[in-house]
Amino acid sequence: MSSLRVATWNLLHGRSLVHGEVRAADVAAGAAQLDADVVALQEVDRHQDRSGILDLTSVVAEATRATWWRFLPTVWGEPGRDWTPVRAEDDDDGHRAAYGIALVSRLPVLDWDVLRFPPAPFGMPLLVPGRGITKVDDEPRGAVAAVLSGPAGPLTVVGTHLSFVPGFNVSQLRHLVRWMADKPAPRLLLGDLNLPGRLPRLVSGWTQLARVPTYPSWQPRVQFDHVLAHGISENRVRRVDSARLPVSDHNALSLDLVL
Repeated sequence: MSSLRVATWNLLHGRSLVHGEVRAADVAAGAAQLDADVVALQEVDRHQDRSGILDLTSVVAEATRATWWRFLPTVWGEPGRDWTPVRAEDDDDGHRAAYGIALVSRLPVLDWDVLRFPPAPFGMPLLVPGRGITKVDDEPRGAVAAVLSGPAGPLTVVGTHLSFVPGFNVSQLRHLVRWMADKPAPRLLLGDLNLPGRLPRLVSGWTQLARVPTYPSWQPRVQFDHVLAHGISENRVRRVDSARLPVSDHNALSLDLVL
């Protein structure tokens, strides 16, 4: 048998709630603490002024000694300020200021695929760190899929960040499950699903490998960050961690699997 450590981490664009700044050293320290073979990232900045022009995906990849990674921009510019949605036909030269999700892997990637969702047509009041309850417009959403050369053969891992608008996140999760159906099994779905508790299991029909609160990081009460599986049973889980790391208002969720 072989082991695999996977994690999902909402970065809050790398911002610390302690000093309010974005520092590469903090993001790297958090990634090193996770020490995961595969990490799904959400709320990821690339070349944004607010995050020091850092490429946060690259920072995490270097800290975890990962050779394979993919950043999927969903927004050009800075969310909540001056931004435009990324279109499927847009050309990404890798240097444009963007925000989105990413998947980072130490395991070789045999194939990549992406899926995009339009934003919900309306926003919602949310608790925003440093701003309190604020009405926030929804953004385009997406998913990054990687077919990996795993320790026990090929497997598919997908990272995503679903809408916070009720109903839209349910529809997106159902779409994701259908989209993943033709990809090599076993399959793992990692991410901030913006769905609490057992809802992801009920909506997807997949196995929920971890049940532990992850939000807010300073006193976790709700689980928005999940690992769902198809073809991997709960008895393959050896350890589950919900860890408060140097950045973000979410705990990172990680687990060790035996395959």
